Amino acid sequence: MLDGMTSPLTSLRGAWLALAGLSAVFLFEMLDNSILNVALPTIGHDLHASTVALQWVTGAYGVVFGGLMLGFGAVADRFGRRRVMLAGLVLLGLASLATVFVTTAGQLIAVRAVMGVAAAMTTPGSIALAFRLFTDDRLRVRAMTLISTVGLVGLAVGPTAGGFVLAVAPWQFLLLVNVPIAALAFAGIRAGIAADDPADLHHDPIDVAGVVLGTATVVLALVAPTLFVNEGAGSWAPWAATAAAVLGAVLFVARQRSAAHPLLDLSLVARPLVSAGLAFKAATGLAVAGLGYMVTLQLQLAWGWSPALAAVGMLPQVVVLVFAGPFVNRFVDRVGLDRAAWLSSATVVGGLAVYGLFGRFGYAWVALALVLVAAAIRVVGAVAGVNVLRGLPQNRTSIGAALVDTASEVSSGAGLAVTGTILAAIFTGSLAGSDWTARQAAEFGSAVTTAGLVLTAVAAALVGWGILRTRSATPSPAEPVAVGS
Repeated sequence: MLDGMTSPLTSLRGAWLALAGLSAVFLFEMLDNSILNVALPTIGHDLHASTVALQWVTGAYGVVFGGLMLGFGAVADRFGRRRVMLAGLVLLGLASLATVFVTTAGQLIAVRAVMGVAAAMTTPGSIALAFRLFTDDRLRVRAMTLISTVGLVGLAVGPTAGGFVLAVAPWQFLLLVNVPIAALAFAGIRAGIAADDPADLHHDPIDVAGVVLGTATVVLALVAPTLFVNEGAGSWAPWAATAAAVLGAVLFVARQRSAAHPLLDLSLVARPLVSAGLAFKAATGLAVAGLGYMVTLQLQLAWGWSPALAAVGMLPQVVVLVFAGPFVNRFVDRVGLDRAAWLSSATVVGGLAVYGLFGRFGYAWVALALVLVAAAIRVVGAVAGVNVLRGLPQNRTSIGAALVDTASEVSSGAGLAVTGTILAAIFTGSLAGSDWTARQAAEFGSAVTTAGLVLTAVAAALVGWGILRTRSATPSPAEPVAVGS
């Protein structure tokens, strides 16, 4: 059994069993929603589900997942990251098996919510445990790159694989695939990673009020963008959800400052490496969600591409996400962790700017924007999490990993809210209408340009803040040369 704290490893091969288990965890996270989306029409027909119910079939998972990560991160730092992850994998397997007995949309939504709980228990721990396996930061980046590559392959092949499965089997099989994935992850982690050393945990009481406020704030922050997109900026509901999220955030911060044992020590978040890493992750989350939403609408609605052709149009992004892993490692080795983080984050801003300024003038510009953003997030995905955990005490790594994932989830929702609100404000009529007038086509072009530039400005502000924080960090000792891969 491996123990990355007492027996530092010098290659990825030495941790292959643990990395297989951790990669399976990330595969579940990436594969889950992507493979299910293709089955939504079939699910709607079989379960007689309304449009709103179908939205919550996928939405319940994301909202519960995002809302509970901070709470479970705190639990894992107190009771053991490995223990919480193994319990989450058992819950995932049981919830997936329960799909066999689902007969209504409400039951499926409940199952998806339980899967969200399991994801909140397992996903942040995958970063924390991968970080723990090695003391060499370069090996940590390589481990993160490997784990994320497996997940991104699942994200890329999920819709296609789901389509093939639906041709020969009921839709329930798409969720039952989680059972063997959970079993593989459980076996790899249990056999490949030692139990947490009690000295690396902390034993402060859990801030229950902080957990409730933090969960409510994140849930509202994730629900609000959906309301903006579905009901429009003219409805009271999205604004009410946004106001409640802001109020929740204010109350959460006040609670953390006054609590004797806060859920989240704000002084830790203020550390340069931590705040910079979170800013970089937020910028990439904003870019991925906003750019993906705009490009999908542009290809199919503005340019009239079929769904299949639009999928082909997204291939440049998929190829970079899946195959850029080896280049990530070489890039980080060449420039170092800190420079890799801010250079790649600045490239995200560049990709958004290309789309905002030139995306309406032809597919070549769209493809360039997709490639730039994909290449950048490939690096940020591996480096930002390592930098955040480098800046935290050993007994706060799970809450740190949860912060990284929460920043990405909330900023993704914000990206959708920004683009959806700007489209609703500028475009008149129905986006889904089959025959746009010349005026509507011009409005759409103005809307995506405006949204792209707004996202560019917000991402640039986040990246600029992150760069300033990185430069104020205490220089780290020279990193040893990694051995093997």
